[in-house]
Amino acid sequence: MTNGLLLYGRSRGVPAAAGVLLVTAALLGFFGPRAGAADPRLLALAAAAGVTAASAGLAGQDPDLDRTAALSWPPRRAAHVLLLAAAVTVVLAVARVAERPEAALLLRASAGLTGLAALGAALCGAVYAWTPPIGWLAVSLIVPQRPDDVLWTAVGWPLAATDSAPAAWTAGLLLAVGTGVYAVRGPLR
Repeated sequence: MTNGLLLYGRSRGVPAAAGVLLVTAALLGFFGPRAGAADPRLLALAAAAGVTAASAGLAGQDPDLDRTAALSWPPRRAAHVLLLAAAVTVVLAVARVAERPEAALLLRASAGLTGLAALGAALCGAVYAWTPPIGWLAVSLIVPQRPDDVLWTAVGWPLAATDSAPAAWTAGLLLAVGTGVYAVRGPLR
């Protein structure tokens, strides 16, 4: 069992993605503000770096070999996506020695961006799985924020306030849809 997990992780590029995530966490801890709340843009960019580094691992080295395996792939794919979101959240939160508001922002950003990456892997392939999270984050960074507008809060969820219900629902919906589509369909060849 352990050898199988190690081989799976290695075939999905987990060591390289973990290295990028640790470097991102170190940079976030070093360059982040020492006192007070962190800038949500910095937290969202750090979450995007961790998610996009791991998004290439949403497909194996040989898709035909994966498809012929005697394993049931949907639960494993769903677990892969959920563990990716959890790993990015935990590592970045520990690096920031995050307080509750920062941890909530990291959780929301990691969940939503991971869902977008999983959706990107299912629709565009794992090579281009990074484009939906980076694209959505770029739009959120460029368009001016309007916290009183529910539509903008749903579109700009990575940068919305911690207690924003539309932002939390949007991130949760993206994670659920991305995980579901990726689990059922798998990565595009």
